[in-house]
Amino acid sequence: MTTITSLGIGSGLDLNGLLDQLNVAERGKLEPIKLQQKSHQARISAYGKLQGVLATFQSAATKLNDAKFFQSVGSSVTGSGVKAAAGADAQPGRFDVAVTQLARAQSIASVGVADREEQLGAGTVSLKLGNGEPLSIILEPGKSSLNDIRNAINESKSGVTASIVNDGSGEPYRLVITSNKTGTESAVEIDSIDGDLAGKLAFAVEPVVTAQDAQLKVNGIDIVSQSNQVKGAIQGVTLDLTETTAEGSSVTVVVERNTLAIREAVSGFVKAYNDMRGTISGLTKFNADTGDAGELLGDSTLRTVENRMRSVLNGGVGEGELRMLSDLGIKLQRDGTLTLDEDRLSDIVANQPGALSAFFAGQDKAGGMAGKLNQSLDQMLGDRGLLNNAKRGLETRLSSLADRFERMERSIEKTIDRYRIQFGQLDSMIATMNQTSDYLFQQFDMMNAQLGRKK
Repeated sequence: MTTITSLGIGSGLDLNGLLDQLNVAERGKLEPIKLQQKSHQARISAYGKLQGVLATFQSAATKLNDAKFFQSVGSSVTGSGVKAAAGADAQPGRFDVAVTQLARAQSIASVGVADREEQLGAGTVSLKLGNGEPLSIILEPGKSSLNDIRNAINESKSGVTASIVNDGSGEPYRLVITSNKTGTESAVEIDSIDGDLAGKLAFAVEPVVTAQDAQLKVNGIDIVSQSNQVKGAIQGVTLDLTETTAEGSSVTVVVERNTLAIREAVSGFVKAYNDMRGTISGLTKFNADTGDAGELLGDSTLRTVENRMRSVLNGGVGEGELRMLSDLGIKLQRDGTLTLDEDRLSDIVANQPGALSAFFAGQDKAGGMAGKLNQSLDQMLGDRGLLNNAKRGLETRLSSLADRFERMERSIEKTIDRYRIQFGQLDSMIATMNQTSDYLFQQFDMMNAQLGRKK
């Protein structure tokens, strides 16, 4: 609305001030709408917080909704020279590993040349890896220096790497070709060199590094591996060999159930639930002294969430050695939080892993406690779930309030414009009356003056 600056000139009244007061009074009608908008926005934000902690709790429950997780194993190594990583299909056990030989990649070297840039002549170098077919590297005229040969071999992606070594002699530059893989099956050798290149490039008869396989014993059984990463010697376990063991000694590899991961997952489940409860408490709090209240105090949607969670947790599972959370050492407190008996849980993880798996994971994805929680949480967190529907309802009301606010603003502007016109008319009328009054006073003064002279 345009600020009024000329009202009151004719009448001498503070019509601008009066119009501003009327404007403030009219705009006061918008405050209830603003309060409703603020309340709805706060509730939408609160629903977002609730969705966040429920999603975190669902993630913790989902981790427990997998029977394979309770069968997971880990590995440990006593001694040096061997590392072990257990996979999903590894079986618990104890294994003695003795490494007598590490796998190596073969390297061959050319005889030396005086200048690495010297052109050695066009031709073909044929390489052979193990029992594979020869791989031909063609060198063109003008592109046959030792540098060119190295680059051509590396660009061929033939399973080897070429480099140039300076041995410090009178003809120091030697081409070294190394297999990219260890083991005798990947040993590299020169099959042939032809063309002009044959007279300038030659390789030593013996390799500078001879290929060899890794050799080890697992519980006294001889194992041969092309690589220092040995898979399958122990079911589900990958062994990384880094050095040989001393003669007569061995490294101990222990594969056992990963009880720590299971305990941490159950503890994480309890923590995630308690974090959820803490958020809910904050959203429903009420301070009797200050009158401050949480954004979702008395909210029916939140009550539904609480009731569903409580129903699933208290309902337990239908069958098995462990049926209730309390059987695991997890108890529901009066304030709605959970407590965990760590000793009780450790005993169950060590001695009843199958029962623990049945309790959380069940026979199918929806049969155990974690599955039931996931099913209920999906109904609350899904795109058409409880919380999203509640948020959409508030967003619809916000949109309606915004339209109402805009309509009322236009109405207020029209009312103030009407007041401005009326005040302008009033100002003009009073100005006219003042002019008339001044004129009459002047006439009376003149008449009085004339009467005075006649006397």
